[in-house]
Amino acid sequence: MFDVGFSELCMVALVSLLVIGPEKLPQVARVLGFWLGKLRSMAANMQAEIKAELHAEEMQRMLQEQEELYKRFELERAAIENSILQDPPSLHAEALPLAEQRAQQHPVDFNQP
Repeated sequence: MFDVGFSELCMVALVSLLVIGPEKLPQVARVLGFWLGKLRSMAANMQAEIKAELHAEEMQRMLQEQEELYKRFELERAAIENSILQDPPSLHAEALPLAEQRAQQHPVDFNQP
């Protein structure tokens, strides 16, 4: 993120030693470390919350898609059921040749495990 090398860190340490003083430098470093740790944990928590929210939105979208598919399936099922109940003899007359044709094209060996 920041391109800070060893020489820059040494310069910051030297300036802070001169400005703050050798007596207060350890205390300031502890406080600074504490707040940096807090900041990192807050950033990690926010990242986890964002991921959880995105996951929840994705799950809701998938649930809506499933509901739409189910509705379409039910409509198709009802349409097929109605067509079967209205004219079953013509349906069998059309379906039987197709089934025989597909059975000849793709024979099934029931002896194979």
